[in-house]
Amino acid sequence: MNKKIGLKEAISIGVGGMVGGGIFAVLGLAVSLAKGGTPIAFLLAGILALITSYSYVKLSIAYPNRGGTVKFINQGFGKTVFSGAISNLLWVSYIIMLSLYASAFGSYAPNLLEITHHKTIDFHIYASGIIVLATVINYYSVAVVGKIEAYAVVIKLIILIAFIFIGGYGLIGNPELTQLAVTNWEAPIKLFAGGMVIFVAYEGFELIANAAPDIINPEKNISRAYYISVIFVIILYIIIAIVTVGSLPFSKIATAEDYVLAEAAKPMLGQIGFSIITVAALISTFSAINASLLGAGRVNYEIAQDDELDHHFLAKLWNQPIGLLVTAIATLILVNILDLESISTAGSVGFLLIFGIVNFVGYKLSKNTGSNKVIPLVGFVLCMVATIILINQQYETNLLGVLISISIIGFCFIAEWIYKKTEKK
Repeated sequence: MNKKIGLKEAISIGVGGMVGGGIFAVLGLAVSLAKGGTPIAFLLAGILALITSYSYVKLSIAYPNRGGTVKFINQGFGKTVFSGAISNLLWVSYIIMLSLYASAFGSYAPNLLEITHHKTIDFHIYASGIIVLATVINYYSVAVVGKIEAYAVVIKLIILIAFIFIGGYGLIGNPELTQLAVTNWEAPIKLFAGGMVIFVAYEGFELIANAAPDIINPEKNISRAYYISVIFVIILYIIIAIVTVGSLPFSKIATAEDYVLAEAAKPMLGQIGFSIITVAALISTFSAINASLLGAGRVNYEIAQDDELDHHFLAKLWNQPIGLLVTAIATLILVNILDLESISTAGSVGFLLIFGIVNFVGYKLSKNTGSNKVIPLVGFVLCMVATIILINQQYETNLLGVLISISIIGFCFIAEWIYKKTEKK
């Protein structure tokens, strides 16, 4: 792979990572939390992602490594219980993201391929089936995974951009446009909390870090890849949110919360539009599951290599890390027992905490990376504040999601502490 990734490819890694299944999964949830202020919620989450991307730029240039986030955390804290726990949290957060994508697939698929006519049963069949299929493909050929991702990025962007243009035209004279008025926004703290719940829709830019050693002209292209991809996705999400809220009444959005983007295409294109967006959602979530399974298996392997996870995870099964199979099984369990909001909350809490730590590393190593100390520090503080506000807001409305999030973090720290203790013996 040595030095084969150009600027376009690096940007597509970032955009593909963010516009995976996230927007299809969390758009309805965002509207239910932020109402008419949904575009603002996406903007707030995007600004936090953009600030964090500064730390990633500086760390990717100074410490290019295919381990990406895991290596940055070790660089800042050494190989300690803390760094190991945060690295393990990254792996678990990948599993949560996989559950989110599978949940989106399971919600969209029954609308296109009705067999049992029972939504709940259909959901579990499709969500589980797509994880099994993606696992088989990952074991069959990594090259196939790459090809699927390359085509999927192009297809989903074409469909989403077409949705924006056709939807934008359809907004002219639409009475639902009044829903975007400030009077329909939630209170500022709720808007911010809403943005943080759907923060998972932005987390994929960190995948650029894993490709950093292979990017041509890294001094220029790494920073451009991060900033262009994040800014592009912020604009994309805001416009999608405007078109959706301006096209459908809140009551319809609430009814179709899990597949709202397809429902938003109906006023402009009828059933054909609904079907096209549903197909885009299925392609997008399938490619995201494919790529994330591969990434999660490798992250698990990297952590074990760094002696922060049991060495049994260095074992391989059919030429792939055993972590790939463990990740798939854990995803199957999560997607079948948790609701969408709990999955999204747990994912956002995990990534806000991880990005907060990466920002702190960026601040701590600012002399080595030649970065401005203030930006990573602001990123760290904002990520921590965002985590507290998110947990506080969800505590009132989604206690299960909060308990799962805290339990996962606690489990990562306890498991790492036990591992380090037994390893010493």
